[in-house]
Amino acid sequence: MTNHSKNITWILTIGAFFAFLVFGFSDNLKGPILPALLQDLHFNYSLGGTILLGIYLGFMAATLTTGFLADAFGQKLVLILAGISLIIGVVGFTTFSLPLLLTISMTFLGFGMGCLELGCNALIVNLHSADKGRFLNLMAVNHGLGSMIAPLYAGWLLSSNTSWRTVYRWDLVPIALMILYFAIVRFPKDENAKSDKLDFKKLGKSAFTPELIGYFLAITLYVATEIGIASWIVEFLQKTHGQSVNQSTQALSLFFGLIMLGRFVGSFFVEKFGYLRSILFAVLGACACIAIGLFGPAQLSLLLPGSGFFLSIIFPTITASVSNAHLKNTNSILGLLFTFGGLGGVIGPWLVGIASDLGGIKFGFSLNLVFGLLTATIIFILLRYKSNSPA
Repeated sequence: MTNHSKNITWILTIGAFFAFLVFGFSDNLKGPILPALLQDLHFNYSLGGTILLGIYLGFMAATLTTGFLADAFGQKLVLILAGISLIIGVVGFTTFSLPLLLTISMTFLGFGMGCLELGCNALIVNLHSADKGRFLNLMAVNHGLGSMIAPLYAGWLLSSNTSWRTVYRWDLVPIALMILYFAIVRFPKDENAKSDKLDFKKLGKSAFTPELIGYFLAITLYVATEIGIASWIVEFLQKTHGQSVNQSTQALSLFFGLIMLGRFVGSFFVEKFGYLRSILFAVLGACACIAIGLFGPAQLSLLLPGSGFFLSIIFPTITASVSNAHLKNTNSILGLLFTFGGLGGVIGPWLVGIASDLGGIKFGFSLNLVFGLLTATIIFILLRYKSNSPA
């Protein structure tokens, strides 16, 4: 992004940080309210997983299309569209009871979140090109903050017998504030995006190299891990360890609190330690936490939310690594990357739900460990590939 003043840079940075706070809060209300929804509407795990699948189908649709919209019309349109879609999704989800309509509402929610994912990440990459890894992780801290607040807020209301619909309905307030902020703020023109927006032939060649395919696979498996944990940890802890609503939602809050802390800490070393090395270390640490939390004694189940500290840096650091290597059509390349991330969001909670119906919640939840180990394998291959490739 060129010819923008320092004031505009920081105003837009603050807006992106706030949008990610809204993103984290909106996205992670679903885990705490899921047990109440299943009980209220008499749905099984598979149906609950299918409803959650809608949010990531919408996310994929957004990231697949909004990269081109951002290149053609600018990021302001994408961010305002995100807010409108979130409002439609929240209103529908808190109104309907039929599984199909709930899934469609979740799809609108997912579309809005996908627009935020693409719009905010691309905005930070353009505003802070010199140290994008640090600022992407700092922005993601705000996602972690919203994600940490969401289960505490939901658990408090649910414990006082508040309807799960009312819990989600209050999300309309921060979404409306976000729309107002981006509607008022002036966005400078992104001349680089404009000049490359229609070069689909070059885009196709650059987007499907062996290296980028590796990144696509890695982000798919990573998101399957994180979202699989976030969506089902409350149910897992309640059914496997007999935890109360407050205890299990606090564990989810701790998970996102540690994601927030990990991203803050990670923002100071990912540039120095190297993107792929940082990611590999983080994935292996998360897998160790998940394995011990799943198969160790009950008191070590605390390590399940502890995995959030290690998972924290993976998404923003993959984003930084990809954008560092692709300076043209960045919005569109990131859109494709986030689409595969959305695919992971579809695969993770849905497969955990299906497997839990087949073999119990512990069996289903253990798939998150499998996803994590596969992520580590892909990152190791990428690291070897880059070290063996000419500069």
